[in-house]
Amino acid sequence: MKWIKAARLRTLPLSLAGIVMGGALSYCGSFNSTIFWLCIATATSFQVLSNFANDYGDFAKGTDNEDRIGPKRTMQGGLISKKEMKTALVITSLISLALGGYLSYLGTQLMERKFLILFLVLGSLSVVAAIKYTVGKKAYGYSGLGDLFVFIFFGLVGVLGSKFLISGSFQGLEILPAFSIGLFSMAVLNLNNMRDEHNDKANNKNTLVVKMGLKKAKIYHYILILNGMALLVIHTYLTLESYWKWIFIFPFIILINHLFFVKKTTENKDFDPELKKVALSTFGISLLYFLGNFLSC
Repeated sequence: MKWIKAARLRTLPLSLAGIVMGGALSYCGSFNSTIFWLCIATATSFQVLSNFANDYGDFAKGTDNEDRIGPKRTMQGGLISKKEMKTALVITSLISLALGGYLSYLGTQLMERKFLILFLVLGSLSVVAAIKYTVGKKAYGYSGLGDLFVFIFFGLVGVLGSKFLISGSFQGLEILPAFSIGLFSMAVLNLNNMRDEHNDKANNKNTLVVKMGLKKAKIYHYILILNGMALLVIHTYLTLESYWKWIFIFPFIILINHLFFVKKTTENKDFDPELKKVALSTFGISLLYFLGNFLSC
């Protein structure tokens, strides 16, 4: 049970949103279901690895303490020792590399060798990025670079990488939904950082929220959400084949209500319940995008 808690399964929908979107973009073309599910398994392993690493890194740096607003993590609560988590990080890294390597091999079998090398490199970088967010003296999450890495790996790599492996092709306009998922994922991280603003500042975790302050972080949040929605609308309009493709807009109602809530919120702790809303809305948008493409084919 303690390892399930450390894996933080509630974070999985957001990490899988990019894969589902990649599958949605592939569905009316050459859709390889084996590659799709292998992408799901690989993304899950990366997310679990990231969660283990965050548990370890934030605890080691003292950021996970009694002042932290979010759910108590396993090392913070004394459920898992430092030695146990180090072992878990090694095992999960090896599993992630194995899944990523097999996915790269299977997905690029009929392609030039350079694509296999590209995806092997991306898989390795994903493992490094998952660990280095909070672990080590130069953890990028402590210097305000977390948003950029989330955008790259949850958005660009997650959507475009999975789409290319599943279908064997890429179209320029597909960068729009990739950007959208990346922006929504950044919004989830921004909510997390707005919640933890004071504790992060006290422990030298210099997130963008700490650097810009809550007022500007809210404006940044509006920009992320609104642009994420706009890019999906533009992509759908430009590629419209059936009105079924518009069903993804229903979760927009939740996101718009969320923005009004953020605007009036003054207490950092009140951002915590909103994390689930935005993460699940992002996953829901991807699922509905997939369903819309399925019904349109």
